[in-house]
Amino acid sequence: MNVGELLTNSLSPDHGTRQAAEHALEAAARDNYPMYMTSLSSELATDATPAHIRSASGLALKNALVAREAQRAMEYAERWTALPADARDQVKSKVLMTLSSSEPRAGTVAAQVIAAIASIELPRGMWPDLIAQLLAAIGDVNNPRQRQAALQAIGFTCEVVDPAVLSAQSNEILTAVIQGARKEETSPEVQLAALHALLNSLEFVRSNFEREGERNFIMQVVCEATQSAHVPVKVAAFENLVRIMQLYYDKMRFYMEQALFGLTILGMRDSEPNVALQAVEFWSTVCDEEIELALEAADALEFNEEPAHVSHHFARVALPEIAPVLMELLALQDEDSDEDDWDTAKAAGTCLGLLAQVVGDQIVSLAVPFVEGNIKSPDWRRREAALMCFGSIMDGPDSKLLMTLVTQALPTVMESLHDPSTAVKDTTAWTLGRICEFVYDAITPEMHLGPIIQALLGALQDQPRIVTHCCWALINLAERKGILASLDDIDPPTTSLSPYFETIVTQLMQATDRNNNESNSRTSAYEALASVVANSATDCLPQASTVLVHIIERQEALNGMVQQLVGLDDRNNWAELQSNLCSVIIASVRRLQAGIAPIGDRLMTSLLTLIQNSAKQPTVLEDAFVAVGTVIVALEGEFEKYMEAFLPFLVEGLRNHEEHQLCTISVGIVGDVCRSLGEKATKYCETLIAALFEDLQSPVLHRNVKPHILSCFGDIAMAIGPAFEPYLATAMAVLQQASMVQNPADTADYEMIEYVNDLREGITEAYVGIVSGFRAGGKVDVLLPYMEYTISFIGLVASEGVDRSESLLRGSIGLLGDIATAFPQGPVMAKLQQQWVLDYIKVGRSRGNGSETRKTANWARDVIKKSASAAGTPIM
Repeated sequence: MNVGELLTNSLSPDHGTRQAAEHALEAAARDNYPMYMTSLSSELATDATPAHIRSASGLALKNALVAREAQRAMEYAERWTALPADARDQVKSKVLMTLSSSEPRAGTVAAQVIAAIASIELPRGMWPDLIAQLLAAIGDVNNPRQRQAALQAIGFTCEVVDPAVLSAQSNEILTAVIQGARKEETSPEVQLAALHALLNSLEFVRSNFEREGERNFIMQVVCEATQSAHVPVKVAAFENLVRIMQLYYDKMRFYMEQALFGLTILGMRDSEPNVALQAVEFWSTVCDEEIELALEAADALEFNEEPAHVSHHFARVALPEIAPVLMELLALQDEDSDEDDWDTAKAAGTCLGLLAQVVGDQIVSLAVPFVEGNIKSPDWRRREAALMCFGSIMDGPDSKLLMTLVTQALPTVMESLHDPSTAVKDTTAWTLGRICEFVYDAITPEMHLGPIIQALLGALQDQPRIVTHCCWALINLAERKGILASLDDIDPPTTSLSPYFETIVTQLMQATDRNNNESNSRTSAYEALASVVANSATDCLPQASTVLVHIIERQEALNGMVQQLVGLDDRNNWAELQSNLCSVIIASVRRLQAGIAPIGDRLMTSLLTLIQNSAKQPTVLEDAFVAVGTVIVALEGEFEKYMEAFLPFLVEGLRNHEEHQLCTISVGIVGDVCRSLGEKATKYCETLIAALFEDLQSPVLHRNVKPHILSCFGDIAMAIGPAFEPYLATAMAVLQQASMVQNPADTADYEMIEYVNDLREGITEAYVGIVSGFRAGGKVDVLLPYMEYTISFIGLVASEGVDRSESLLRGSIGLLGDIATAFPQGPVMAKLQQQWVLDYIKVGRSRGNGSETRKTANWARDVIKKSASAAGTPIM
């Protein structure tokens, strides 16, 4: 196998040559993996090989070792570790040798390969001398290329390997990295690689940051690097400061006073945009940290406790200096930049918004003069900056203070929607959206509501990005001025938006007629339409019903076009439109509820046709299933006439193990069907329960679906009561098996801890439904054989308080109350009078829990206490 020739051909402009080479490489990796890997590493290490081929061989090596998908990554790791040790050593030796190459790209890609191997081997206790080998390469002062590549390898390795794996060697890594990052380093490339490596190692050098002397040295090196003449080094230094502030905020007071404050102000004023961008990001990070600390302090105050961490109020102290700089940066927009490009002006706007949240009213006196001085400027950049500044401070200061400002400024702001500059109009629409979200009380029906609606609707014919922001503003208006704004009536007869409802939906329907979805404008129009309908008052329901009919008509037309779709773009456009239509259907059905009955047949026919047409479009299928779920909830028992037609699709959704989101939605719909049909669901249960048991046995189905399935057993049992008895033994065996899944020994495995909590919540909900269903049907005695294990399961949950979620605490204590209600006397009640049960209920009643949890715990205690008293064994 001539790897060099194949790699050359894989880069050929000729499609046939390229495809043949790619297939040959894939076959080599599959059929002779050891030779494939050693050949690639030899090609990478050979100086005579052209640079682009060396890079291609290194990338092929890396791609044979790592993958984004977890399952494939695991397979690749097992394939690599199964190689004979001499083959693995040969590959590693060649790759390490390449670090000294005079070709920079070869060294960089070799560093990436080293990190890929390290991500597999280090967690398994393999390649113990890797860090020592890299440190030796860094120590060769006569070979800057090798030092650069070895530092890159350290950085890439620190990025992909769990910090706990490397923590034992943190001192050696940090020493080498800091040496390379010092201002005395003569090679800027080496210094840059060292700073990148430091950035990736900051998380696991916490013990070094705890020691003042070492912390001082690290901070000195990083701060000095911000003054480098080499721009990439300056940028990397500020990136390190951002990450240090994020990780070690509590240690930063001294450094802020001595250096960081001045350095970051200079950084924000730097003529190099990337330097300014990172300096702004530093203050955004400060604000993020202090917002979190303020929330933590508020929680502690509520419970009369001391907060675990203290805010140093860096943002408040620095406000007079940093706010004016940020406002000036707002005016550095690039006229030709793409709307999705992140630049200094956008970063400054974001930082200003965070700053407003931290300092509140104090920012107003600084912002108002800037806004007033620039909003009428002849320079569009300064007009846009003034509007961005005004919109950014809408979240944070006291609403009464902002109301006065907004009332005065609204006419000028709305006038800016007609500005000659597209950028100014776009920011104006965004600012109006912020006003509608945070200072909506200033938009009174008497003065501003009509004009602002008229202004927003008028701009729906403008550029796509302006339309998107106007739709967002309308969504905020609907949510703040619609039915949710009525405190006294959950279904008010009218709202302040009612007089404008018909005009709004008419204009939004026209906006959804756009030929494309540039800047997400068409989808935004559909989202606004859904929000306006969802928040409509009773006097608007006839028009809301008309909207639903129009949407069904559009869906019917699209359903009829499915055979005409040609090419990927057509199919994607069709799928996006169908998802948009489903979103409006869902909102309309939820608002109209049983009022959809007159058009139920037409709606279900359209949705079932869509499901039939969407077999290869999982996202559309998910949306269609959710839409059917809302129809089930709305029609309740009347939905039964559609069950025969829908059941095959529902079962197919349950059996679609590869698309776990669709399967989860399908499980949820089974619950909707049972709750809506009640005992009428019995005749469908054999089919549905069989599919659910198949799901639980599937090796392919994502584990996160399983808690939903277990909970669904409770929904079924509660709906059909004693008719669940044929499935009871199997269901209880499944629940018992699921309860054996334990929390991980590694307390940092948050994903597994969350899964165990979800699984146990699903088990609890299943038990609750089963107990309630059989109790309501008067057949609780059939549950007696299962009660001992059920109570033992609650005991297991009670014993693991550290990782237990509050919702699991509440659900399991509620289950104790349900069992006590079902079995008020006898051996089951005797088990509920054990001390651990009483102690667990006491945990639920403690002040640290939410009101619902405490209420549930008090109820369970009262039920058990009452039963015990009746039996002559009173408990406290």
